[in-house]
Amino acid sequence: MDTPFWALWWVWGAGALALAILEVLVPGFVFLGFAIGAAVVALLLLAGAGFSLPPLLLIFAALSLAAWLIMRKFFALPKGQVKTFNHDIND
Repeated sequence: MDTPFWALWWVWGAGALALAILEVLVPGFVFLGFAIGAAVVALLLLAGAGFSLPPLLLIFAALSLAAWLIMRKFFALPKGQVKTFNHDIND
């Protein structure tokens, strides 16, 4: 029996790696949350969890959202604080 490509752990791992690289190029902790979600799904599949596509996508979405919310809480500026620059970098 052939395994569908979305049920292979290395496909999710490659997706996580691609999203992590994309996060380096486009910072903002958006793609990193998706990368964490994809990496956890890859680990679940590597551990032998045999889910179909809808539960995998649900797990991926829930973990991505949770990772993004956690990173937003820990890496955001304190509430009400705005980062301002009073000088030019060329001065």
